[in-house]
Amino acid sequence: MQEEQISVFDIFKIGIGPSSSHTLGPWRAAQQFLLTLENSDLSSSVTSLKIALFGSLAKTGKGHGTDLAVLLGLSGYDPVTIPTTDITGTFDEIRNSGTLLLNGKHPLTFHYSEDLEFRMFESLPAHPNALTFTALTGSQAVISETYYSIGGGFILRENDHPSQSKGRAVSLPYPIDLAQDLLRYVQETGSCISEIVRANERSWRTDEEIEKKLFAIWDVMKDSVFRGCHNTGVLPGGLAVKRRAAEINELLLGGSSYEGYSEWLAAIQKGGSAFQYTLDWVSCFALAVNEENAAYGRVVTSPTNGAAGVIPAVLLYYLAFCDGKETDVIRFLLTASETGCIFKKSATISAAMGGCQAEIGVSSAMAASGLTEVLGGTPQQCLMAAEIAMEHHLGLTCDPVGGLVQIPCIERNTMGAIKAITAAQLALRSDPKVAKVSLDDVVKTMWDTAQDMHSRYKETSEGGLAVNIPISLSDC
Repeated sequence: MQEEQISVFDIFKIGIGPSSSHTLGPWRAAQQFLLTLENSDLSSSVTSLKIALFGSLAKTGKGHGTDLAVLLGLSGYDPVTIPTTDITGTFDEIRNSGTLLLNGKHPLTFHYSEDLEFRMFESLPAHPNALTFTALTGSQAVISETYYSIGGGFILRENDHPSQSKGRAVSLPYPIDLAQDLLRYVQETGSCISEIVRANERSWRTDEEIEKKLFAIWDVMKDSVFRGCHNTGVLPGGLAVKRRAAEINELLLGGSSYEGYSEWLAAIQKGGSAFQYTLDWVSCFALAVNEENAAYGRVVTSPTNGAAGVIPAVLLYYLAFCDGKETDVIRFLLTASETGCIFKKSATISAAMGGCQAEIGVSSAMAASGLTEVLGGTPQQCLMAAEIAMEHHLGLTCDPVGGLVQIPCIERNTMGAIKAITAAQLALRSDPKVAKVSLDDVVKTMWDTAQDMHSRYKETSEGGLAVNIPISLSDC
């Protein structure tokens, strides 16, 4: 029996940077705790509130915006709709004023330095990303809930099971846990991967709704690329990382500027087809998204924020340099999402559990499978491409300098995108029957590697580049 039913819109989520596990997940946890208070009619009677962050959330929470996320979530803001220009100012006001407006309605005394605890040397057993909310009411009632941010913006309340998806449980026509399940269905039906995924998705919504929501996802993706290719300056956080995408964009376009995405893309298609410029553009697209992500911009978790640039970069490569059609974005995203689901079910998409192989590696595998399908590959070639992409990310550690999603995270998106394209090209020119490694093999290997990996390489900023670059968390 399938443990967890995951929609394409669980894998692709619209949210705010810089981290799906450390920003979006905690934000959603805060909203869930707020809902608990509201459903119990307790919001207006809360007299004090404390938040405890554990493990990786504590160690890199300030750099990843975990503190910002929980306070904005408790204040009633949503990451999909909050104006990005309001984010840091609203957070600073809450932190400095000593008052939190619970759900935007109930003023509550809240002292940032006392009521928000970073328990760096405490971890809870279920997952390294844990946080606890504890509220006290005027009648001395204590309401406390612990949540785990398990990667990709997914959250799990303590004692809940991943299969407990309230109001969403359905009977899927093609339940998939492993790649071999997916392979069996395509062989039995003669369908491509995206058709199998769409059939499952119809269990929740109509074709019209599926396409509308997927195009909305794509709109946010391409907007994040376009914004990132035109925003300049230095990224926040203390590392003084200079944005590069805009400079590369201007250089490649010979100094020309364009008002909107469509004419900008047309200019790229017209003048950037030479091989060396193609690689430059793919890197530029990926850098653009993750520079936006690092600056609290709106991006699509795919499957995480730290890896949000890979899929948009590969999609734009397809549209700009492969004569691709925008309508193919639907097939690409459906296919890519199922690859992400397989990794999440049998391994992890959380860097705090598996290192960066669980983020950039999974995103690269997703992009490789999606690109292979829209380029005419068979389902077997799509799975082969996903396997190739992950195989060459195995063991990749997560060692963010200063606890920020900047170094080496931003550049890693360029590598993930280019590896995805290479993996797709290899798969399209290969016979999957002679492949020695299956996608399920590499998923298991990634999980085995994750379990063997030392915790200092799992989003704690206690190893690797994080300890060899002269900056401390206090500087951020």
